[in-house]
Amino acid sequence: MLVHCLGILAAVPALPGSAAAQQPAPHTAATAPASGQPSAPASEEPDRPSAPPALPTPTRAAVPPPKPPITVQVAPENTSAPRYRIQVRNDGDRPVATTVRQELPPGSSPTSITDGGRPSRHGGATGTAVTWNLRVPARSTTTLRTAITAPPDQSLTAPACAFATGGERPYDCATATWQPASAPAAGEPEPPVWRRPAALLTGLSGFAALAVGGWWTWQRRRPTKLTPPGRGGRGTVYPRPAAPAAPLRRRRPSTWLLVPVAAVVLAGTTGTATWTATQKAADVDTDSHPTSGAWIGTGAAGGLGEPLRETAFEFTVYRISCRPAPQARQCAATVGVRNLTPEQQSWHGSLQRAYLADGNFASTDEEKTRRANQGRDVFAKPLAGGSRMVLPLVFTVQGRQPPTQLELRSGVFSAGVRVYVP
Repeated sequence: MLVHCLGILAAVPALPGSAAAQQPAPHTAATAPASGQPSAPASEEPDRPSAPPALPTPTRAAVPPPKPPITVQVAPENTSAPRYRIQVRNDGDRPVATTVRQELPPGSSPTSITDGGRPSRHGGATGTAVTWNLRVPARSTTTLRTAITAPPDQSLTAPACAFATGGERPYDCATATWQPASAPAAGEPEPPVWRRPAALLTGLSGFAALAVGGWWTWQRRRPTKLTPPGRGGRGTVYPRPAAPAAPLRRRRPSTWLLVPVAAVVLAGTTGTATWTATQKAADVDTDSHPTSGAWIGTGAAGGLGEPLRETAFEFTVYRISCRPAPQARQCAATVGVRNLTPEQQSWHGSLQRAYLADGNFASTDEEKTRRANQGRDVFAKPLAGGSRMVLPLVFTVQGRQPPTQLELRSGVFSAGVRVYVP
């Protein structure tokens, strides 16, 4: 509780409460007055009283991003060697020129490429890409196929994106994972019980509670000896009516037993809570190393082309390429963002980070990201519920080495996802 309260108090000054209160309320535009009636001022609403300045004014629901002119679908084929089928669809009324790139997994190379594709290497990465320059006719679908080499018994993920000709602005992206026939679904083994303090403390507390309950039940069911009336006392000639039996006295557990058991249960509960809070607080290190999701939700980690889910968003990094700049190095990541919730969600460029091998990181370069998105600020408006968009994020990093990890998150307290860059 203390850790969560401190985090909330630290985030309060950054909340846009005052800015939202100063924004004009919706539906304040002046309308044409009816004949013979005076027009109401534009700043007043006769139907609804204005909200107090301290409360945020209601805003319109976020509008989903428009459907791109080119859509991409990728599917693996059921073959012994990795093969992929890429379908590029144009639903518009005009032909569209596009550049399609498929990122190949590290250590693999293409063995078959259809329709004039060629292998290439993008700057700053060790992987290989296959590139096609296409002109897709109106209301048609172009199918591309690739086959690559693969290590034995290893699944391979190969995303593909369609870009505007000669640029980094993506129309759409998709991903697919080829699975070998003999590859079993391997799960991460859980640690043994003796290496999980929370499980040990919970088990000991439960065992102590069961022991006390069993002993108390046994004492209550234990028979009590009663002395029959008339025995051991003075006799009488005339018979007496049977005396009512004395009520059984309930046995209560001894105080010397209750106090140690209560102390053990209290110590176990307190120890579990303290250990959990300590682990969560230790996981959060926003200054140097990537965080591991110690707040809301469960963090996820993966590679390029893998959809990774966190609290509100599903992130998929399809491609990352770096090129040298005069004073630093610019790396553009093609990222797919899907809002998994029915409500609109806001996200911020300062929370998206690229980590180098030495632990230093760089947040999103919002100016260059806006330029890569044709002047559109992708963080200015929230993402509508259930919608998806694909966009480039630009990071300006120091040094000659490309980033080794990307950390993406929807909010300050969300667990976020971590993407390993080959």
